[in-house]
Amino acid sequence: MKQLLFSYGTLQLEAVQLDNFGRKLKGSKDRLEGYRLESVEIKDENVLKSSGLVSHPIAIASENPEDFIEGTVFELSDQELLQADLYEVEDYRRVEVSLASGRRSWVYVAS
Repeated sequence: MKQLLFSYGTLQLEAVQLDNFGRKLKGSKDRLEGYRLESVEIKDENVLKSSGLVSHPIAIASENPEDFIEGTVFELSDQELLQADLYEVEDYRRVEVSLASGRRSWVYVAS
């Protein structure tokens, strides 16, 4: 079964995709409304090695309905979605949301 995953951060990077899925993902632009971005410091060695970045964006639910985050929706297999779960550190949790396009998708937000 195919799963949709909305990414606004490092999962959009080709190196991260190759490290975690063994392939470059194809996706389409969309946006997540009612959220804003902050930063989180990453300490996990594997994530640091894959992304090359100490600071990663993290989606925070917003009280301002005009807030939104732009990103990319990728189509993943069930197994690839589980691999994405392993990549994300404990600061993130996966939730299902409706995107601006009307599509239902998974996204990682602040825990």
